[in-house]
Amino acid sequence: MKLYIMVVVSLMVTTIYSQDSSKSVINFSGYIEGYYSYDFANPVNHIKNNFSYNHTRHNQIGINLAYIKANYEDKNTRANLALMTGDYTRYNLSNEPLVLQNILEANVGVRLSKKKNIWLDIGVMPSHIGFESAISQDCWTLTRSLLAENSPYFETGAKLTYINQKKILTTSLLLLNGWQNIERKDGFNAINAGAQITYKPSAHLTFNYSNFIGSVDPDSVKNVRTYHNLYAIYEPNAKIGFTVGFDFGTESKGNWFSPVIMIKKSVSPNSKIAFRYEYFNDQQQIIVATKNSQPFVISGVSLNYDYAVNANCLFRVEVKNYFSSNQLFDANSKNTNLCLTSGISIKF
Repeated sequence: MKLYIMVVVSLMVTTIYSQDSSKSVINFSGYIEGYYSYDFANPVNHIKNNFSYNHTRHNQIGINLAYIKANYEDKNTRANLALMTGDYTRYNLSNEPLVLQNILEANVGVRLSKKKNIWLDIGVMPSHIGFESAISQDCWTLTRSLLAENSPYFETGAKLTYINQKKILTTSLLLLNGWQNIERKDGFNAINAGAQITYKPSAHLTFNYSNFIGSVDPDSVKNVRTYHNLYAIYEPNAKIGFTVGFDFGTESKGNWFSPVIMIKKSVSPNSKIAFRYEYFNDQQQIIVATKNSQPFVISGVSLNYDYAVNANCLFRVEVKNYFSSNQLFDANSKNTNLCLTSGISIKF
């Protein structure tokens, strides 16, 4: 896999410096998000629920995500390389070899047509599934939804993208190394594929459908996973917005699904609030294995407050409560879980 990284970096450098040096520009950017979270279940090991992979530490000040990124793009080529650290890295890439665990992005792309907007990108990329990303400041809420935490944040493979002339319709086809993998493990040789269709009839409205078809088990298990991700985002003006999402997955032993609703509203020029309702139903524990072997069925509500210190710095506070009739939370088998999280993030 070291060879893979060397090839990607080499391609990026070649892409950047093969152009006319007078026109070549590399943009550098960065991001850092510090946070403090208190779980009222008071876990003694300072680790919150096993279905969360961001802001995971209880009663501890920490860094959820920090990265430095180099980006290059001209008319026919583009490249991204971003290296990261933080809780997101520690818990989302724990199954990757140590040398790969700090890679947020490493990809190169080339335009395949002079007249049409068709691109081929290869490498480690943000996932084509979902409306939330690893970067909290880009999301409506401080913490991620159950739906986002239990679907891919990143993917490795080849992505063919077409954007129509009016930039209303974007379609992508993907061949992937797996379900949120950088390195393909021994015994995994099945083809993993995905597709995405995004339709934006106006600047205020977005519809999206994404999917994944492949296997998360060795070839000998013969278990195919299918996953469907649908969402709509409506922002009639700068003061209010609505997001509705629904994900549905299947495997040979069962299925799971998760709807989510989000509403955000500006309350002053520098501050916003956001409300989220979510539900996750995984009766067969395909995605989340519970400590007491009961079905993983959870609903949750959260209220988020944002204050923009300036254009680059955001202060956020979120209160979130999960509910489950199956008593899934902490060693005392409680059926509710209240958590308070605050954070400050800066983009530069």
